[in-house]
Amino acid sequence: MNQYETVIVLTPLLSDEVAKEVLAKFKKIIIDNGAEIIHEDNWGLRKLAYPIAKKANGIFHLTEYKSSGELVSKLELELKRDERVMRFLTVRLDRHAVAYNEKKRSGAFNKKTKEEVSA
Repeated sequence: MNQYETVIVLTPLLSDEVAKEVLAKFKKIIIDNGAEIIHEDNWGLRKLAYPIAKKANGIFHLTEYKSSGELVSKLELELKRDERVMRFLTVRLDRHAVAYNEKKRSGAFNKKTKEEVSA
């Protein structure tokens, strides 16, 4: 089983409730296909680097999960079919990226060293 990370950008016109329903739909697809969700992070409304369909903002959501490759194609097909999804990106994580994400979640990068505290 490989570890994947999917970032979904939803249209900013959705209400909070509808956005949560859309994300729950995709989470259900992931779980129903035998994957294990490792981490979810809702980044909220963010400015896009360039306009997409005349929209300058989007609702970003990141999901990290362990799964087989078949799930990725099923998930991406459902993401393409949903008109509320503006963009998405799925990346297979190598062992270095997995280790980096684990350190980031544990807060290892936010801890200050003794030299930074005394300065």
